[in-house]
Amino acid sequence: MKSLRGTGVALITPFTQDLAVDYESLRKLLHFNLEAGVNYLVVNGTTAESPTLTDTEKIDILTFVKEFTAGKVPVVFGIGGNSTQQVLEIIKQTDFTGVAAILSVSPYYNKPSQQGLYQHYLEIANACPVPVILYNVPGRTASNLTAETTLKLAKHPNIIGTKEASGNLEQCLQIVKYKPAGFMLISGDDMLTVPLISVGAEGVISVLANAFPEKYCQMVQLALDNNFQEATKILLDFVDINPLMYEESNPVGVKAVLEMLGIARPFVRLPLMEASMALKTKLQKLL
Repeated sequence: MKSLRGTGVALITPFTQDLAVDYESLRKLLHFNLEAGVNYLVVNGTTAESPTLTDTEKIDILTFVKEFTAGKVPVVFGIGGNSTQQVLEIIKQTDFTGVAAILSVSPYYNKPSQQGLYQHYLEIANACPVPVILYNVPGRTASNLTAETTLKLAKHPNIIGTKEASGNLEQCLQIVKYKPAGFMLISGDDMLTVPLISVGAEGVISVLANAFPEKYCQMVQLALDNNFQEATKILLDFVDINPLMYEESNPVGVKAVLEMLGIARPFVRLPLMEASMALKTKLQKLL
C-alpha cells in the first residue's frame, strides 16, 4: 500500500453556526490540503467528531470528498466503534467504491481483553472488502492494543498496518522488528512522527496537517528521505503549538487555527465546546 505512505490528514468536519455540515468550508480545506501535496485523506476518523455525526452525514461527507478529489489521492474511511456487530453492519451497508482502506479505532469504554481485541479486529478484517488499518489510541479508548496482539493481527492478509498513538516507543520498536513485510507502522502522534520514521514507520495520520499541510508534508518527506536533521528542525517548530491542539480536546484547537487561517469556522458539536478566548489568544500569539 505504497499510496498510503507519507502524510495522511485526519480531516476535521467543518460545521456552520447551526451545526450543520459546512461543505463550503470542507471544500476549502480539501483544496488547501491537496495544494500542499498531502499523500492521502482520512474521512470520518475520530478527529472528524465521528461519534456526533449521523450515518447519513458520514456517507454524504465521504461521497463529497471522493467527488472533490476525483482519485487524485487515496481516501481512507473511518469505521470503528465499541460494538463489533454494529461495525460489521456498517461495513455491510457501505459502498467502498473509491475507498483505499478503512481506519478502525479500537473499542472504547468496554476495556476488552487482548483476546477480545484480537477477535474484534479479526471479524472486521474478514468482513471488510477493502484493507484494514488498526488504530491504537489507549489514551482515548482505555485499552492498549499490545505489540503481541498487533503482530498476530498483522498476519491477516487484509490488515495492512496500524496507526500507533500509544506513545510507547518500545511497543512501536517491537512491531517494527517482528512485523511481516509490507505491514505499515503509521504514527498516530504528530510529535513522534519523525522519531518513528527513523525506526521504520511509513508516515503519519496527522491532526496538525489540517492547518499546516505544506510544512508538515515537508517534514515527513525529509524524514522518509533520511534527512532527519532538517526534519527535526521543522518538528521543533510544532513543539509549542501541538499541546494547544488538545488543551480543550481534539479537534477544538485545530478548528480554532483553521478559523484564523480563514478556512473553516470553529464550531464543534456537544459535548465539545468551541475554543475558549484564553486558548484562542495563545494560538493567535503562536501563529
